[in-house]
Amino acid sequence: MLPKQLLLLLLAQAQLLVVAVGVDGGVEFAYEGFVTAGLALDGIASVTPDGLLLLTNDTNLNIAHAFHPDPVRFHRPPSGGGAPVMSSFSTTFVFAIVSDLIDLSTSGLAFLVAPSSRDLSTATAQQYLGMFNASNNGDPQNHVFAVELDTVRNTEFQDMNDNHVGIDVNSLNSSAAATAGYYDDATGTFQNLGLASRHPMQVWVDYDAATTEITVATAPARSPRPKRPLLSTRINLSTIIADTAYVGFSSGSSIVLCKNYVLGWSFSLDGGAAPALDYAKLPKLPRIGPKPRTKALAIVLPIVTTAAVLAAVGVGLLVLRRRLRYAEVREDWEVEFGPHRFAFKDLYHATAGFRDKRLLGTGGFGSVYMGLLPGSRSEVAVKRVSHESKQGMKEFIAEVVSIGRLRHRNLVQLLGYCRRKGELLLVYDYMPNGSLDKYLHGHREDTALDWAQRLRIIKGVASGLLYLHEDWEQVVIHRDIKASNVLLDGEMNGRLGDFGLARLYDHGAPAKTTHVVGTMGYLAPELVRTGRATTLSDVFAFGAFLLEVTCGRRPIEEEDVYGDFDRFVLADWVLGHWRNGAITGAVDAKLRTGTGYNAAEADLVLRLGLTCLHPSPVARPSMRQVMQYLNSSAPLPELPPTYVTINMLTAMETQQGVLGTRAVWRSTSSIATMSDSDIGLSSGR
Repeated sequence: MLPKQLLLLLLAQAQLLVVAVGVDGGVEFAYEGFVTAGLALDGIASVTPDGLLLLTNDTNLNIAHAFHPDPVRFHRPPSGGGAPVMSSFSTTFVFAIVSDLIDLSTSGLAFLVAPSSRDLSTATAQQYLGMFNASNNGDPQNHVFAVELDTVRNTEFQDMNDNHVGIDVNSLNSSAAATAGYYDDATGTFQNLGLASRHPMQVWVDYDAATTEITVATAPARSPRPKRPLLSTRINLSTIIADTAYVGFSSGSSIVLCKNYVLGWSFSLDGGAAPALDYAKLPKLPRIGPKPRTKALAIVLPIVTTAAVLAAVGVGLLVLRRRLRYAEVREDWEVEFGPHRFAFKDLYHATAGFRDKRLLGTGGFGSVYMGLLPGSRSEVAVKRVSHESKQGMKEFIAEVVSIGRLRHRNLVQLLGYCRRKGELLLVYDYMPNGSLDKYLHGHREDTALDWAQRLRIIKGVASGLLYLHEDWEQVVIHRDIKASNVLLDGEMNGRLGDFGLARLYDHGAPAKTTHVVGTMGYLAPELVRTGRATTLSDVFAFGAFLLEVTCGRRPIEEEDVYGDFDRFVLADWVLGHWRNGAITGAVDAKLRTGTGYNAAEADLVLRLGLTCLHPSPVARPSMRQVMQYLNSSAPLPELPPTYVTINMLTAMETQQGVLGTRAVWRSTSSIATMSDSDIGLSSGR
């Protein structure tokens, strides 16, 4: 056995490292493995003993950066004097995205040029790829150029799909983008490349300073560079890239265990094309999956003695007992959902046997436990729901798997499911800060939220709902929007969760009639009458949510007034303040005395809440309009002076009778004309 030091020396020699700096300022280097590269690493980035650059690991929500250790001077003085001139550059690298789950991954990685290797500490993980955050995305002061390899569609960045290559300038809203792939040199046809396929791929990036043209090409590793580039666009980088900048890679982890590797990398400044990489010298990716059985083992195993057979029988009985303990319900039709199926054994151990100390909460649709998945050590939330495994289960599981493909920063990720006996187990992202409900209605000072936090949560949930209603491939109706179903991640961002009631429809298809489900105070009147959930019934619930977050009170409360219980209706209470010309008087008192409170913003949110709570569904805004109102990109229409809530309509009906209610509504409403069916009235009541 060779000494460890000698092995490392041989490995370093095998992984060739060439760095050359020309007298004219040109830079050229090639890394075929990174053991001796001396990269400037930040966050969770590391170099494995085999020489792989590992950008992300099993650490949740962390950033990763790896830069060439020396800065590169991109602007050089011209030979005849004058202003510095931007240099051309070329780079190529081989990467691989390896996820534990076949069709789930993080948001990928990016090659970038940044003014500093240490000024990205404020960047966030997941969709921001460790480069930017919500406040500085798009800021021209970033001076960042990047090529992203993105495996998640983020609608806030106008991503085209969940498998694309983008050219980014100071922003993750790409200046140019294309579906990952390449054009075959022989036929000219486009060949798709799955970025998260677990296979190595190569990328070439070139910038011609004279023409300001940027070209990007991709291909499977060991394939020649395609003659036709995947992307080609003109952007003058002379004002984007700083005089002296760093080149390297950036990424960020998420709840999904995914490892982003770089196997080799070369770069050239003012020296023509980047040096070619020798594939034979690149480190190998680690094996994925169980080790295959050898031929010798296949021959030897059947040859056993009688004693061994008896021992095997004994072991078999133990295994059978163990299997019965973890027995699951599996049917042939579930094969197609394989990657989304969790083993009950893993979930059992992850939750310490579903012990009470792991219990996060209990609701009408099951109990939720905190879990730590074996192997990846990823934190998850496991919901146990009772079910009948007969009629409709196949369709329900299909919907669970479809919902698992949703990708949005303001939705709790549904990772998969498991079926066992009379139980259905749903596996979600774990949200460390728990439910918004406890922050709004708890009495501890350390759980109080200021106005800026509440408004950010409101906008986040609205963005998530817009994605569900309009921006995904199907229409998703949540059906149970409320504060207790909004969870807070480690950065106190609001994420809409609990898709146990959600239903999928194709865009343009009519909603189906189902049993009335949801929570009193959030149920739209037409939903109570027909049982048919729509996007506009979700909007109604969102309106109740807006008032709840802003006022710090539940939509319906039972009040003890001198020993008699009376019902408090939040919408009517807010409407009363609005009629008195002081709608912000309904704002949570803790906010009005706190720092950062903005009365104009609170006024807008409360009036928007009343608008969403309109008794007529046709008079409610869509979630796209809601986002426009919240972002002040469109003016919120004024409420008519005679606006009434559904609760007031019910009171009118009781006091005046059906005909009186119709007459009052038709004479007072200036927003929409309602029929009896819209209000939920009938002559038999």
